[in-house]
Amino acid sequence: MASRRQFLVGLAGIASAMAVAELRCQERPNIIFIMLDDLGKEWVGCYGSQEGLTPNADTLAAQGMKFENVYSLPVCVPTRTTFLTGQYPARHGWTINWNAPFYGIGYFDPKFYPSIAHILRDAGYATAAAGKWQLNDFRVHPDVLDGLGFDAYCMWTGLERGNLRSSRERYWNPYIHTKKGSRTLHGKFGEDVFTDFLIQFMARHRNQPMMLYYPMCLPHSPLVPTPLDPEVRAENDQRKAMIRYADFKLGQILEALESLRIREKTMIVWTGDNGSPAEATATSAGRSSSGGKGTLKEGGINVPFIVSCPSLVPAGMSSAALIDFTDLLPTFAELAQGQPGDAVFDGQSFAGHLLGLESDGPRQWIMSMMHTDARLSPENRLISATRYAARVVRDKRYKLWIDEDRRSWKLIDLATDPEEINNLLDSRGSGHRRARVRLERIVESFSPEDAAPRYEPLPAHPWDLPADEAIRRFNQSK
Repeated sequence: MASRRQFLVGLAGIASAMAVAELRCQERPNIIFIMLDDLGKEWVGCYGSQEGLTPNADTLAAQGMKFENVYSLPVCVPTRTTFLTGQYPARHGWTINWNAPFYGIGYFDPKFYPSIAHILRDAGYATAAAGKWQLNDFRVHPDVLDGLGFDAYCMWTGLERGNLRSSRERYWNPYIHTKKGSRTLHGKFGEDVFTDFLIQFMARHRNQPMMLYYPMCLPHSPLVPTPLDPEVRAENDQRKAMIRYADFKLGQILEALESLRIREKTMIVWTGDNGSPAEATATSAGRSSSGGKGTLKEGGINVPFIVSCPSLVPAGMSSAALIDFTDLLPTFAELAQGQPGDAVFDGQSFAGHLLGLESDGPRQWIMSMMHTDARLSPENRLISATRYAARVVRDKRYKLWIDEDRRSWKLIDLATDPEEINNLLDSRGSGHRRARVRLERIVESFSPEDAAPRYEPLPAHPWDLPADEAIRRFNQSK
């Protein structure tokens, strides 16, 4: 005979299944994914900052769920490709912060990768992207975003070699690519262009489900005055002004959703692509940060992450669930009732937790990783398959650091050591030993070699660097 506990668990499972079935009878939510560039938790009010720069994000958190344990990658290109594919860099191959338009080697090829936009477009969503790209040279691949599943787009390409004077501009007089091609928009501020584009897209598609991908340029350097603070000149004041303006743009999107009467059914995910750079973490008041951009410390990869949808997501919640950026594709696909297809994904959907149906996410661990150098394959392609460089894996308490030879070199108890100073790897404490064994087994379950980026070779272009020179310059630039 089943125990009372088994009976109650069975009832809970039935209730959860009924709730999911009820959700699926409802209208699918719009999804807006907003990702700031180089913003750590220490600048965000609801995470402890005293600067007062993020009132709209703080309100969003009060209206929804604020997450404490969400891992990005330490730099932007790996984070962006991980979001798009639902795969770790070890699988998709984009393990370094490579600017394809600048170096002319490698590009993000739709033929070889799954795409979150494709999955949602196939599920009936209208899809749009605006903001920072950097993964392709639009002179070579003007339609690549359509190939990745975006119906409309308005992007800053990144630095184009041979066109540096125009292409470097992402803020004032931005260099923007749309279906009409790339051009400089004189007298405009880039983030205004992106936000206006997305708001116009929402107005056109208000009667169908939408997925908007908004990888902001703000508040990444270069530091500039903004339209709200045109007279600010001191570097730290400019940084604060740029964070304030990013939050102002969020406010405009929220106002537009209210005006269009679709706020209730729109899920907004607001996050960062990695932590703040070192010079920014040192100048922030309020919450301290361990490490920063380009590091595998918590301050470099544990990013602010807020989700709000009034009709679906419980309000005023703080979650300790373990999430990383591979989880976004399966989560969005489940919410959209889309079919991810046959690709191998590393993420797990946390839609049930977002909707308040489950008290925690499905993960027992999360992972982040980084390479420091670019390499060439024998075919003169970017990055040969190699043993992976450093990575970290953690549960809700312990964090294990692994080097490029798959050797553990540091075990941290995050509950007692948030600055990640005390190495417990050789501790004889039974809890420490169990944590080390448990986390090492997770790493051992992955291939000892990382993948290389997959793309079809291109003919040379006049602005390209020779492959070996491009690699040399990249490795010297860090």
